[in-house]
Amino acid sequence: MESVLALATVLGPILLLAVLVWAWLRTRRASRSNEIQAERGARDLRQDIEDRPQKDVDL
Repeated sequence: MESVLALATVLGPILLLAVLVWAWLRTRRASRSNEIQAERGARDLRQDIEDRPQKDVDL
């Protein structure tokens, strides 16, 4: 019984750390479709800003 406790004490934190690193790496990467959509949105926003007249200028 003592060896099982020692094994769990050593392997438990290692397994937990491995799962945390895996989850962090998995959520960190954006999918290709998300990247394309973000680029399209940024391009549209830049175009809108460029096309609209300056309305916030006080005369």
